[in-house]
Amino acid sequence: MIKIIAVLCNLASPANCHEQIVTTSDLADVSMQSCLMGAPQLADWMKQHPAERLAAWRCVIGKQSERGA
Repeated sequence: MIKIIAVLCNLASPANCHEQIVTTSDLADVSMQSCLMGAPQLADWMKQHPAERLAAWRCVIGKQSERGA
């Protein structure tokens, strides 16, 4: 399984950041290459969450859980 984990910051409070699993290969067609290049799933997710700014993202293989930023 490949997960895309984004570091998101609230636009109203830029210091307020957290990590969020955006999608996994179980839910969408995610390859390691597409994840490393900035997966389209990440752009789609951001369109649905306009109050947050994408600060970073990472690709995780396996069942690693979310952790706080």
